[in-house]
Amino acid sequence: MENQLIIEQKTQRIESIDLLRGIVIIIMTLDHVRDYFHAEAFLFDPTDMKQTTVPVFLTRWITHFCAPVFVFLAGTSAFQFGNTKGRQALSSFLLKRGIWLILLELTVINFGWFSNIEFAFFALTVIWALAIGMIFLSFLIYLPLNWIFVFGILLIFGHNSLDSIHLGQPGSSEATWWSLIHEQSLVRLGSEHLVFIGYPIIPWIGVMALGYYLGSLYTAKYSPLKRKQVLMYSGIILTTLFILIRFTNLYGDPSQWSVQTAFSHTMLSFLNTTKYPPSLLYLLMTLGPALLVLAFTENLTGKLAQEVLIFGRVPMFYYIVHIYTIHILAFMAAALTGRKISDFVLSGWVTGVPELKGYGFSLLITYLVFALVVIVLFPVCKWYDSYKRNNRDKWWLSYL
Repeated sequence: MENQLIIEQKTQRIESIDLLRGIVIIIMTLDHVRDYFHAEAFLFDPTDMKQTTVPVFLTRWITHFCAPVFVFLAGTSAFQFGNTKGRQALSSFLLKRGIWLILLELTVINFGWFSNIEFAFFALTVIWALAIGMIFLSFLIYLPLNWIFVFGILLIFGHNSLDSIHLGQPGSSEATWWSLIHEQSLVRLGSEHLVFIGYPIIPWIGVMALGYYLGSLYTAKYSPLKRKQVLMYSGIILTTLFILIRFTNLYGDPSQWSVQTAFSHTMLSFLNTTKYPPSLLYLLMTLGPALLVLAFTENLTGKLAQEVLIFGRVPMFYYIVHIYTIHILAFMAAALTGRKISDFVLSGWVTGVPELKGYGFSLLITYLVFALVVIVLFPVCKWYDSYKRNNRDKWWLSYL
């Protein structure tokens, strides 16, 4: 009976993590559909207080939860893997998977975003952050668990002290290396290629390290009740810290909030934290509620929860397929609205392409396309999830 209880608890724990991952995967889809379909995305930044509206801002803001949760839960899943397979097997897996993800980011994923066979533009985004985090974690796991926790906390809480540091002139090797470490930038690679470094190493490796530490909650040492309490109180503390520190405007984000002409926009300004690289306040704002979701969804059942779980069990597969699906739909939308299909063969991030100003649809249509993508990909993910679960002997499935 005791062994059965442990097995059941393990299943629930994995499902609660996959459920949260599935939720943010669905939300992520909204952001990427917005990039390729919303007319105003080509005209202004949705977080620009002078031009945005509440619906447009919140459509962007809700997707801020995606990247931190992905990276954080990757660390948690790594702990679970190591708890089953052992530290050496985990280290080897993380190192190989990290290298594999970099190759995917630079080839399959970048082609999906830009459909440019010349690869004139590379974007190092969330998959890059996951890859680098895994490579670092493959070495960090040999440290005591408490040291890994301290490492993560120091990076997350301390990295904004580096905001004023800028090394070298733009284009110099010093500036490029610093961009990889802590400063978003656009780097020229030769005469024909540009690299957008959207996700610097710091603090993302700290986020994954903290997620790895969280994995220790999902062991026999913690009862479901104790785990729920730790997650709940941690989530409340992080969210409260966000509110208190943000209110002071003293530290934690290079972009201060300010009183706007309308109260609604003042609230939006308060929520408008920096993602590139993610500030302390950005991470407190997103990871705090994420921990609360983990606390209260561990025993969640029902058909909808089971369907969301499917997305959470095949995150990399969904990520790749949804990019290509959105881009194909964008080609179709261009043709149907009288534009050239080649307008979506891109040499830069889609919302920054001047030729696409004037293209796009209302926010309502954008949400309908978002729903269409999720609905269409559900049976595809369900098939792949079933295939993956029924073919556990195929080693390559663990890399996709």
